[in-house]
Amino acid sequence: MHPAWHSTKKTASHLIAELQTFEAQNLEVRLSLDDGKASVPVSLVGKSGSFALLINCEASPSVMTHTTRT
Repeated sequence: MHPAWHSTKKTASHLIAELQTFEAQNLEVRLSLDDGKASVPVSLVGKSGSFALLINCEASPSVMTHTTRT
């Protein structure tokens, strides 16, 4: 059984508030779909209907692998 936060959906305002708690505000933003094992950079932020989208526009996404998460 996964913790409750695994299925909690974030709103744009929740995401912004969480990012504002980071001391380093110049960190590159990346997106992971595998629990932080690998990520791709976010090229654009967009909107589709009622969803905010983090979009990677690279023809061949520059995937970065991560050994630890913080």
